[in-house]
Formats: sequence, C-alpha cells, structure tokens
Amino acid sequence: MMPIRDVVIFPHMMTPFVVGRDTSVRALEAALAADRRIFLATQHDATIDDPKPVDIFQTGTIVNIVQSLKLPDGNIKVLVEGQERARIMEMNDAAGYYRATVKVSRWQTEVTPAVETAMQKVTSLFEQYVKLCQSLNYETMIAAVRIEDPARLTDTVAANLQLSIEEKQEILELFDPLERLNRIADVLDIEIEKLNMDRSIQTRVKRQMERAQKEYYLNEKIKAIQKELGRGEKSEWDELKKKIDNSGMPKEVHEKALAELKKLELMPPMSAESTVSRNYLDWMLAVPWRKKSKEIKNIERAEKILNEDHYGLEKVKERILEFLAVRQLVKNPKGSILCFVGPPGVGKTSLGMSIARATGRKFVRMSLGGVRDEAEIRGHRRTYIGALPGQVLQMMKKAGTKNPVFMLDEIDKMASDFRGDPASALLEVLDPEQNHSFVDHYLDVDYDLSQVFFVATSNVLHSIPAALQDRMEVIRLHGYTEPEKVEIAKQYLFKKQREASGVSEANLVLSDDTFREIIRSYTREAGVRNLEREIGNVCRKVARKLVKDGRNIKVEITPENINEYLGVQKFRDTLAHEKNEVGLVTGLAWTEAGGSILSTEVTIVDGKGGKPILTGKLGEVMQESAQAAMTVVRSRAPYLGLPRDFYRSIDIHVHVPEGAIPKDGPSAGITMATALASALTKIPVRRDIAMTGEITLRGKVLPIGGLKEKLLAAQRAGILEVILPKDNEKDLAEVPENLRNLLKLHFVDRIDEVWAIAFERPLPKYEEPAVNDILTTPAPSSESGVSAH
Repeated sequence: MMPIRDVVIFPHMMTPFVVGRDTSVRALEAALAADRRIFLATQHDATIDDPKPVDIFQTGTIVNIVQSLKLPDGNIKVLVEGQERARIMEMNDAAGYYRATVKVSRWQTEVTPAVETAMQKVTSLFEQYVKLCQSLNYETMIAAVRIEDPARLTDTVAANLQLSIEEKQEILELFDPLERLNRIADVLDIEIEKLNMDRSIQTRVKRQMERAQKEYYLNEKIKAIQKELGRGEKSEWDELKKKIDNSGMPKEVHEKALAELKKLELMPPMSAESTVSRNYLDWMLAVPWRKKSKEIKNIERAEKILNEDHYGLEKVKERILEFLAVRQLVKNPKGSILCFVGPPGVGKTSLGMSIARATGRKFVRMSLGGVRDEAEIRGHRRTYIGALPGQVLQMMKKAGTKNPVFMLDEIDKMASDFRGDPASALLEVLDPEQNHSFVDHYLDVDYDLSQVFFVATSNVLHSIPAALQDRMEVIRLHGYTEPEKVEIAKQYLFKKQREASGVSEANLVLSDDTFREIIRSYTREAGVRNLEREIGNVCRKVARKLVKDGRNIKVEITPENINEYLGVQKFRDTLAHEKNEVGLVTGLAWTEAGGSILSTEVTIVDGKGGKPILTGKLGEVMQESAQAAMTVVRSRAPYLGLPRDFYRSIDIHVHVPEGAIPKDGPSAGITMATALASALTKIPVRRDIAMTGEITLRGKVLPIGGLKEKLLAAQRAGILEVILPKDNEKDLAEVPENLRNLLKLHFVDRIDEVWAIAFERPLPKYEEPAVNDILTTPAPSSESGVSAH
C-alpha cells in the first residue's frame, strides 16, 4: 500500500505520477518485485510528509504498475492503471513501508431501463460539460464515454471532471454504480451551471470590449462579476455630489454644477466630452466659494508690521490703517482697490506683501507686463481645446480663500492686439459696483470678487486707460530723499545683503557717512534697487576677503576707502560748481525712473534765418515748447536789446545733450526760453540754479507735475536753488520738510522773473506793451551794455 497526494485514482484510468518518499519507494520496489500490483489511497492533507493511517482516506484503488522510470534525482516516475476499488481493513508498516489488508467489493449491476436512463443522462450532461470546458478535447472525451458498463462509465467521467480532491474522493467511495451515476449527474449539473455563468460574463464583456480598450474591458468585467455577486460599488458620482454640496456655492452655481454632473454620468467614460466636463467640475470645486482668511483688525499691530517692513511712505501707511479702521466699524465693506504709482525700486510690490501680512490675508501676485490676450483675464470658453479659466480665477484658486490681497503688477505695461484688450477686461474686475458678479468665460457663472483687496502697481499713470484709472484709488510713491535712503540702507538693505553673503555683524561695519557716499557717488535713482546692489557688491567682496584671510577679521568701510570695493565714482556733484556759461541752462525733467537733470544749450551762428534747428531727439511736445520759447524771445526783443529783425541774419541751434535718449514732456518751456535769451544777449546763466515750467506765448509760466521727483533730482545733482511755477507752491505739502529746508525755491509767474533770477546780471524792468505798440516801440540804446550780436 502507498499513500499518494493531490490526486485521486479511479479504476480503468491510466495515471502518471512521481514517487519520492523513502517508504513509498520501498513499497513500489516490493510491488515491482512481486505481481506489480499496489494499493493507492489519497492523503487528507498533502503537506504531511510522513502520514499516519489516520491521515489517509480508507477507500482507494488497486492499480497495476504499467511502467516505472528512475529519475536522476532518485525519484521514480510511474504510470499506473486503476483496476478496482477497495477499502482498507487493516494497515501496518512492519516491513518499512505500509502493507494493507483490503476488502474488494465487486458490484454487478444489471442494465435495467432506470440504469440506462441514468447513463444516457450522464453521457448527455458530460457532452455539454466538454463543450463548455475548453481544457478538454471534445472528440477524445466523447469516444471515452461510449461505454455500456455503468461502473466504468462513472469512473471515466469522474476522472475527467475538474473537481476538488474531496469531491473526487467522495465519488470513489461510492461502490454502487447506480448511486454513482446519480451523484455524477448532480455534480455535472452544478459544473455546467458554473461554466454557463462564466461564459455569459465573458460574452457580455467581449461585446463591450469591441468598443473600448483593454482598461475599459477590465473595468466592465469587474462590474459584471460584481453584478453577478450582487455587491455593487460605491459610485464616484456620489463623492462629486457630496463635494458640490459642501463647497458653499451660491444657489445658481450649485444648480449648474449638479446639471453638469448629471450630464457627466450619462457620458461614456472614455469620450472627449467626458474629460472636458470633468475638468470643468474640478475647476468649479477648486475655486474658493466660502473659505475666508480670518482677518487681523488690530490697527496697532498692523502699524507695527508696516513700520517693520518699510521706512517712510507715511501717506500709504495711513491709507492702509484707514482701511482697517473702516473694517472694524462696518460689517461687510467692499474691497479696496489701490494703485501704487511710482518709479522702480521704491517698494510698490513689497508694500502689497506687507498689507497681506498686516491684515492676516493670503497674498497672490499676477504680473500684467506684456499681457495682450483678453483670455488671460477672463479665460477661454469651453469650446476651445485646452480651455482654462483666466489668471484671476487661477490666482483665486492658488490663494484658496475668497478675500486675499491680490496684486496686479505692472498694470501700465499691458498691451492690446487682435486678441482683445485686457485693460478693458480688467474694468469689471476692478469696479467695486460690478466685481461681486465677475463672469469668467470658462466657468460661465458669477464669481464674487468684492471681498478681495486689489493692489495695482504702475510706473506711470498716463499709459493706463482713463476708465481703468477712474476705478482705482491712486497713491503716488515718490522717490526717497537722501536721509530716507540712509535709514533704509541701515535698517533693511545692509542686514538683508549681509545675511545673503554669509557675513556677520562683527565682520563688516558701514557708517552713515559710508552709506551717504554710496548714495551720492554710486547711485542716482529714485528708488533703492541700485543702492541694494552696491551694498551687496561690498558684502560679496568682504565675504571673499573672509575666506582668504580668516573669518575673525573685522572690515570697516569708510567714505575714504569705499572706492577699493566699488571702483571709481560713477557720479559727481559738479554742476553747482561749474563756471556760468552763455546759452547753457540746467532744466529738471520727470521720467519713469523718477526725476533727472536735463541741460539745454543754445548757440547762435551767422546764417539766413528761418526756424530754429532742434537736436537731441526731442519729442513733439518739446519741439513745440522750443517754438513757443522762440516767439516769447522775439516778442521781447526790444527789452532784451535786440533789433526786431535779429532772427533774419542768424541761425539758432537748440540742443539737449544725450542725443540717443528720446526726450519729451511739457516742462521745458522756461528752460529753452532762458537759454535762447542768454545766447542772444550774451549774458551767462547761473549754473547753481535749475528750473522747470512750461511757458505761454505771452510769457506766463505754467505749472508742472512730478514736483517732488524733480526736486530730488536737483538735490542729488548738488543744485540747491530751483525756479518753479507759482501755481506749484500748493504742492509743497507733498515734499518732505527736510528737502524743503535744504533747497532755496523761487516761485515765478512770468518769464521775466525767471530771467531776473537766473541771469548773471539783471535786465531792465520789463513792462508789457500794448499790442499796437509792439511794432512802433524803439529799441533800447546801446548804453544798456547789451549788443544785438
């Protein structure tokens, strides 16, 4: 007797298997030496290597060993043929292998009509089973079951069924052939039902597979199996609906989102429309509808933060604190829309960050420089491929709250072309009366921007459309005075650059005088950006010195040795100390980078008369100022001691140096008139004085803009005496007191007052002649000391 595992052997069946256990090999060899017959019984548990009698089924099969082959690894491969069932009566292993006394029961069954019917049923069911089971060969199996012996038929069918060991053993233990027929018929019914179910699932999936890819096929198969099992799955649509319900959307938006979700449910998952619809819902859920930052309303704390971050800028800080005060008194005020206008480097962008920090809000920044496409603001419609919401809603998503500080940087540098006008698209965003219902083309629903604190920045105001300017509260940030720059360098820039270069406070010392020298000799700007660069330059050179000479050294930089670190001085205050010259006047101009000095020179040469020659790349406004100045001088020819027709025999050349740089603006009138008068009368003009103002044909001086920037430019150039239009006297309130005290200001109403101050020697007092007297008034005598040429 030999125990076997993982196989049940039926009578009349040929079965190969491998024998490896020592006791089994000895039993096999004993059988081969005798009549080649052996009794095989299956183990209950195949994992037991040394089975005891209780571990072996009591019913097995007596087999005949047909072939045996010894393998190189010591195992023996055998082919056996089952002969008849038998039941163990007694077992022992005295000989080193199991020997068993078995009882054979040979049932003789008469082929009655009932048995014949049962056989036909089993044969018919087996044919169906073979058709459905792809692992069995149909022809071979059908030939094998064409048997008239019921016992043999049952054993052949049972041996070829794909059943578990326990089920096969149960059939083997049935000795009565009729009983076996009935049991196999029941088993075949169950197996055919299983195969039919599997086939129906495969058929359903295959039909769906024809219209989709492999992933779709696998998903559908899982669904079909789950449907048969009656489990079902939790739908992602339920999750989306839950998110929509909890998002805090307004009623109309909520209804639109649910309608879109309903459409999405009905779409095939792999369709392009499904992706577009899903992206739309994702964006609807991504933008903040309800979430807000908890705002800090403590004015004292806000003032402290603003003072920590910025020096000066009192007007701006005052406006921000007013905004916070209103927030405390009014429950839901509209969001403010401020526009900081000023030259580069004065801290416009960093002010926005400070506002966010002072109010406890999120900060987002959108750069508008070079934006030409309206869709950048309003988004694309969903009909376009790759459509997205505009930058406004994208930044709101980034902020994650509905009340951030939203900075619109460089609002003056937007452009427009065939793709629309983004500046006009901003009108709705920045209008406090409209932005509670801002419509983005992509979302196509109202979005509330009224709680956003908008801050725009700009270098100039004239390039911003008037309608857009009207929607913003403009706050001008003028350049910094020298004392302010010294304080900013001490409190902020030096510390920042020192830390960036890895230099400690003990390693590097810069005095106030050193900062002042850097400001005067190496930077000439309205802001502090170049000042920060120069301080960083010093810090880097000191860092190199520390690495080379040791980290414990102390470097003290003074005005005397600063040139060792920053090189030759870039600017010198020489204008005020230069010699007075004829026909050369110092003017003041305003540029996007702040105020600047603009010299104007006039030379008279012999010629044929005609229009003045204008050079220096002057714009149309400055060319007209030159022509107006010429007319003013001609109208005052007698007063200046000139013949009425002086201009007929001379050529006048007006030139503004730095010819490569375009120049324009409405404040060079009195400068050109003074230069013309000086050149014609040969009276030198004072070099320690600067002037600005437009002129009328009757000699009246008109007011100008950018007063503080121009005064700062004069102070930077070392000129401490300035001629200004009388109407600008009221604007002195904007100028810092220390700058007002430093400069001597002359406010004039007419060009004659300008000449009285600017010329090296005075002219006779001018009296306005009647219009009819202009052609008859005689020229002053030559005793006045003024010659015509």
